[in-house]
Amino acid sequence: MLINEIAKKTGISAHTIRFYEKSGLIEGKRDESIKTNNYFHYDEETIEKLEFISDAKSVGFTIREIGQVIDAWYNNKYSKDEKLKILDEKLLSLKHKLNEIKQMKKQIEEFKKDVLNDMC
Repeated sequence: MLINEIAKKTGISAHTIRFYEKSGLIEGKRDESIKTNNYFHYDEETIEKLEFISDAKSVGFTIREIGQVIDAWYNNKYSKDEKLKILDEKLLSLKHKLNEIKQMKKQIEEFKKDVLNDMC
């Protein structure tokens, strides 16, 4: 797939896809049989990665953190123990974020009660 096709399929802009590529999160490949252009082509694995990147960004992961998880899952840059350590760290990070969200939810519920009771 070309970048415009993958952008339509994922709902992620071509500009953002290029940013992820420059950041090393995804990689397009040139079709060596085509000599008339320098277009990059993307496969189904790229779609999986883009969906993961989108989900991870939505819960607050940084580009660096996303890159670590992608490397642990898709690439052979780490040993099994290193992969497990990275994934365990990300799970712990999510647990902390969930606790923070629960605290924020509780605080907003208190604010709402105050508004309903004309206390502010």
